[in-house]
Amino acid sequence: MLASLIPNLIPVVGDVLDRFFPDKEKAEQAKREIEAQLTTHLAQIDLAQLEVNKAEALSRNIFIAGWRPFVGWSCGLSLCYVYLIQPIAVFIMGQTGYLVHLPELDISTMMPVLLGMLGLGGLRTWEKHKGVTR
Repeated sequence: MLASLIPNLIPVVGDVLDRFFPDKEKAEQAKREIEAQLTTHLAQIDLAQLEVNKAEALSRNIFIAGWRPFVGWSCGLSLCYVYLIQPIAVFIMGQTGYLVHLPELDISTMMPVLLGMLGLGGLRTWEKHKGVTR
């Protein structure tokens, strides 16, 4: 998330540096140094988040380690409802003469969460295969 800010910050920083460094070469060198520092800082933030994720995954407390499975099951059930349960139920009820309107879920806000978790699910499978987890 923060890494996406770098391309937006560099032009702003470049404009400020151009005012302080009339020499183009020195301004370019300063821009490169600032970009390197930003990239290093963002990498450190990512590594710190990975350590937090590891600590959460090792916890046996359901309120610490259980939120990911809860979100996964919630997303899975929502997807199942949207693409299987609701359309089939409406079809069957329509065929039997009961015209009902079951609620439709807007899953456009849920899909990024689900797709992100599916990507992480591959890592979880690898952990289980290697015997890292219980």
